[in-house]
Amino acid sequence: MDDNQQNSEIEKIANLMVHDDVSFDEQNVTKLEKYKNLIKKDCGLDDEDAMKLVFETLLYRKLKSSDSGDLLEKGTDFGAGFS
Repeated sequence: MDDNQQNSEIEKIANLMVHDDVSFDEQNVTKLEKYKNLIKKDCGLDDEDAMKLVFETLLYRKLKSSDSGDLLEKGTDFGAGFS
């Protein structure tokens, strides 16, 4: 999966999570199963890679909701390796 496809999928899943009122701090794997399965279907990923993308989506939402600072700058606060 290329970067554009991955970014598009993250945005799509993030919007679904917002619609479903799922917190960006959600860690309950059972609640996140729906999104993992959607990613598997959309992108043809295995369970592990799909779940990694779910957690990337949660991180993206957390960074996006931050009230100040640039996303790339804030990424270092969470240990994200954005380039």
